[in-house]
Amino acid sequence: MAYDEKLAIRLREVLSQSPGIIEQKMFGGLCFLLDRKMICGVLKDDLIVKIGRKNHERIATQKHVRPFDFTGKPMKGMIYVAPAGLKTKKELSKWVELAKEYAQTLPPRK
Repeated sequence: MAYDEKLAIRLREVLSQSPGIIEQKMFGGLCFLLDRKMICGVLKDDLIVKIGRKNHERIATQKHVRPFDFTGKPMKGMIYVAPAGLKTKKELSKWVELAKEYAQTLPPRK
């Protein structure tokens, strides 16, 4: 299993009321896009969250968070959130909302 299907189901539930969401397989996991812009995903047991470079330093030091280093080099603006930080719907929703807010600041994709 490349990603935690239970976490993917929980993400679908949190995102179910958001128009413009699509799913796409990426990074060997599953990603969710809002208006064709990646916002979050699941890789193994972790949540991937796109937060933007401006938010990176402040958020990357929070509990249960580590830099997204899928390529071996940390990517600023993306983080992993460990399962311990996603136990409740409220915790998961917090990360999803943060990602959606960031995506809405980006210009439309062509």
